Amino acid sequence: MKRILLDTHALIWWFNGDEKLGINAREQISNPENNIYVSAATVWEMSIKQQMGKLVAPEDIESKVEQAGFNSLPISLFHGQQAGKLPLHHKDPFDRMLIAQAQAEGLQILTKDEHFPAYGIRLINASK
Repeated sequence: MKRILLDTHALIWWFNGDEKLGINAREQISNPENNIYVSAATVWEMSIKQQMGKLVAPEDIESKVEQAGFNSLPISLFHGQQAGKLPLHHKDPFDRMLIAQAQAEGLQILTKDEHFPAYGIRLINASK
C-alpha cells in the first residue's frame, strides 16, 4: 500500500481524463490498495485559478474528491511552519505546502514538477 499526495495538475488531469497523466500514474491512483490524498492547498489553488479564469474545474471540488474516494488532507499549523522553513528551491507557496505535508505525513507526491526532487521526498512521475 502506498500513501500518495496528488499535485494539483495530477488531480486536474485525473478529473479530466487527460492523457498527460501517464499509465503508471493512473494505475497508482486507481489501485484500491493505495490511499490517495488531496491537500486543502490543492483545492485552494484550483479555486483561485478558477476565479481568475485560468482553470475550468468542478464547482464543488470537495464533492468530486469525495466521490473519487480520495482522502482530504487539511493544513495544520505544523504544516504551515514547516512549509515556511523549506529551502527556497521552489517559490510556489502551494507546492511548498505539498512538500511540507508529504514530509510531515510520510507521503509520496505524484507530480511532474522538476523542482520537487531537490527536497529529497519520494515522488511518482505523473507523466509516466
